[in-house]
Amino acid sequence: MNIVLWIIAAVLAVLFLGVGLMKLVRPKEKLVASGLGWAENYRPETIKIIGGLEVLAAIGLILPALLDIAPVLVPLAALGLVITMVGAIVVHGRRREYPGLAANVVLLVLSAVVAWGRFGPYSF
Repeated sequence: MNIVLWIIAAVLAVLFLGVGLMKLVRPKEKLVASGLGWAENYRPETIKIIGGLEVLAAIGLILPALLDIAPVLVPLAALGLVITMVGAIVVHGRRREYPGLAANVVLLVLSAVVAWGRFGPYSF
């Protein structure tokens, strides 16, 4: 199970690092044009904050455990992603963006599995 949790955390970290950096680097207009329609309803600063939080969570899923420095940050990062995905599900649901909604539900479940495993029976 420890290996499974590492794999899930690594997949989530790569995904959220990429998506978060994209939100940090690209202007709002390019994000909307590339298919992130929800971004049109938010200020550019808010989008950058979301991107920054996703990057921090991606780092928090891997580095604390890898370096054995404050490994309790791993489940906290996963819990932060659970909260982020709940917000994303609400946004996509209101906009009736069902493909985005389904992807967010999968990411929520994966993040919850890491949080459960690292807070509980498979903590560091």
